[in-house]
Amino acid sequence: MSEARHLDTRSADFTAQLAVLTRFEAALDETVERTVADILADVHLRGDAAVVDYTNCFDNQSVTSIAELTIPPEELARAHGGLPAAQRQALDAAAQRIRLFHEHQQAGSWSYVEEDGTRLGQQVTPLERVGLYVPGGKAAYPSSVLMNALPAKVAGVGELIMVVPTPGGERNPLVLAAAHVARVDRVYAIGGAQAIGALAYGTQSVRQVDKIVGPGNAYVAAAKRRVFGVVGIDMIAGPSEILIIADETANPDWVAMDLFSQAEHDELA
Repeated sequence: MSEARHLDTRSADFTAQLAVLTRFEAALDETVERTVADILADVHLRGDAAVVDYTNCFDNQSVTSIAELTIPPEELARAHGGLPAAQRQALDAAAQRIRLFHEHQQAGSWSYVEEDGTRLGQQVTPLERVGLYVPGGKAAYPSSVLMNALPAKVAGVGELIMVVPTPGGERNPLVLAAAHVARVDRVYAIGGAQAIGALAYGTQSVRQVDKIVGPGNAYVAAAKRRVFGVVGIDMIAGPSEILIIADETANPDWVAMDLFSQAEHDELA
């Protein structure tokens, strides 16, 4: 077993050592950008056909239409009902707490009239349609569904479209159950830059959205950056990081669980 590396902030070469560990390869970044640009252009041009082709290629599938990648509400409900009782209760409890928090956070419209008759104020209007990207590669993220879908529903968004990759056609029941709990309107089993392109430009089957939210790998982040302006986005998420400060009194099980929460992410994310 290899030993963990130790970096000491008091060392003269600490900054240099840290820079080596955190440096992102520029060549890889350029490759990602070129690949994403090509995928987005193809989706914009060919619509459904391009999305199907990339899904078959990257997710090891053999579908012929977006209809085969559409996950109906009945399947979401079955996934929720089929969960072990403890998981279903945990999911429902999390959803209730998230919804309550955002109900308190909700902003409202207001106005007032000055003495000269001028009316001033703030008008808060929900977006008509929002796209939610949910990662689905090496791990399942039902939390991403709840934490992005529920605020949108509380805000009054008219339609919420979720996209989630299903490598090998495997659909995670927790993710589908979370979509049911959050009352997501449409779900497609697509991911990657092609999913971002479908949401941003619209295709013959996928309706164009006003905003795209949700995390993803380097290709998803690059795609969101490129379509910003065509649609709104939440943010360009950088690499996920975690800092654990612990001494000899720390519970090793808790420290290990914190480390696992980081290890589940894509190496480039």
